[in-house]
Amino acid sequence: MVDSSWNLGGAGGERRDAATSADERAGSSEARAAARADAMTARLETRAAAREAQAQEREAARRSRRKTATALAERDPHRAAAERKRGSGRRDVVRQDRDVSGYATLVDSERIRTLAARGASLAGLAAVFGLAEDEVARVLAADAEAA
Repeated sequence: MVDSSWNLGGAGGERRDAATSADERAGSSEARAAARADAMTARLETRAAAREAQAQEREAARRSRRKTATALAERDPHRAAAERKRGSGRRDVVRQDRDVSGYATLVDSERIRTLAARGASLAGLAAVFGLAEDEVARVLAADAEAA
């Protein structure tokens, strides 16, 4: 007895051609591959659109946070500094600039010579000590004459 899975005897008693079966399998395989490719393309496009929408939402939130932080900094700079995120995680410490307007810089020719020997420029020394550049040059020239 012949089994029907051998394609030797069908219901109508006709034998299926092997080439026809191969063509049908190839055609259905190509159709499935095309369907998978279309589905993948659709998924990729959907994901790209979702990523773009999320990026726009994040940027809008960033702009909103920046605007809020700017407004807070204009109203209360100390509170804004206290609320600013820091790498260490500390939020309660507000760094205040020290008022050094009352400090006096001692103008000492030895200090000028020491700083010049370390590579300080005439303009830098003049700015630090509050002197004219020619006065600093005179102090350094007096050092050169003494040596």
